[in-house]
Amino acid sequence: MAAESQNRPNRRMDASEERQSKLAATLRRTAAEAAHEAGGGVALIYTCAPEAPDSARLRAAGGFQDPATAREAARGVEPQMRATIAAGSDRQIEAVESLGARAAGGVLIYPLVNEGRIHGALAVGWPKIPESAQRKAIAAMAPFLALRVAYDALSEQIETLRAGMGENRDEEGGDDLLKLSEALFAQDIELLRTNEKLTKVEKLKNDFIEKMSRELRTPLNAIIEAIISVLTGESDALSETGRTALRSALDDGTTFLRTLQNILDLWRIRQGELPLEIQDVNFQELVDEAIYSVQDIIGDNQVSVSYSLSEPFAKLRTDLTKLNQVMLLLLDNAAKFTPRGRINISARVEHGRLVCEIEDTGIGICHDDQQYVFDEFFQVDELASRSYRGAGLGLSLVRDLVLMMDGEISLSSEVGVGTTVRFQIPVQSV
Repeated sequence: MAAESQNRPNRRMDASEERQSKLAATLRRTAAEAAHEAGGGVALIYTCAPEAPDSARLRAAGGFQDPATAREAARGVEPQMRATIAAGSDRQIEAVESLGARAAGGVLIYPLVNEGRIHGALAVGWPKIPESAQRKAIAAMAPFLALRVAYDALSEQIETLRAGMGENRDEEGGDDLLKLSEALFAQDIELLRTNEKLTKVEKLKNDFIEKMSRELRTPLNAIIEAIISVLTGESDALSETGRTALRSALDDGTTFLRTLQNILDLWRIRQGELPLEIQDVNFQELVDEAIYSVQDIIGDNQVSVSYSLSEPFAKLRTDLTKLNQVMLLLLDNAAKFTPRGRINISARVEHGRLVCEIEDTGIGICHDDQQYVFDEFFQVDELASRSYRGAGLGLSLVRDLVLMMDGEISLSSEVGVGTTVRFQIPVQSV
């Protein structure tokens, strides 16, 4: 009996840690969604005990490079955030300097209210003045967050009451526990309803994406195959103008197909529909294939592509398909923005991780824009979007693929000098 009693606190602690981990994951995911919905803005989520609004603290952030940057930027919002919690009503403020260009369009702060009690605040910064639909989408997140935080607080209250009562559960303590349990059950039902609504929305999105991909890819593949057939079978009968026009159409078609595939892959990653598939990888062969694939992009440009692998390079086990896609996209991006000079790939395996760098001597990226390069559809400026083909999805997909493989990615660049992208992923040595 004594041994059983000693084990109980550990089981309670484990359950508490699991509950807190789930809440933290929900807050991080919602912060990322809010920043994305704001058009590449930023989001900060604060929580507090309803009876102690001054206890509000930052729990999650989206749209920042790292947690340290988020914490530093959040200081400029905290006075307004605390005022929002105290007033219990929405608040709109002008751009906050500490949040940078991602909040140049202003900041909206929503209190997290559940059953008349305030559990924190959601602050969202916008790069430009938000549209009505965007406001509604963000505002709808606040009640869900409030319910989720309230549910966690009530669960913790029940755990604390049970721990304090132990085996001596008097009638008064039992009544309190019953009331709290009934309230928790009611919140359980509300969470289920909310999650059901969210699931339906996600299903509609998923069905739309899948249907549109089929509707677009099927005729597009047929068009590409027809063009290839004409170019290979009737080339002699075509005029030079005709061949040029068909090659241009083929390039446009394949670019569009690649963009469509990138959109689908991004969507599937966000939906958790691209599981890891670990297999043997010959990294040197993978690099050779990636270099060969970008020759059409390089074309007549005076660009050399080389690589250096540490010797002896270990045989690896990782997700071949995803690593191959990462290398293809990074080389594609380097080749696209390097009109002359060189591209070099270096790689090594250390401490169970593949560390790879793709360095180019291309046009480079200014410091202010570097924080946005992994965002969907981001391109440096309007001129770049006209001069360099692509939808701005490549680096965003690379980031998601690397993170999916439990890796890390970073970028450094200087205008007129070039860019270096560095990533590392865990691998198994064969």
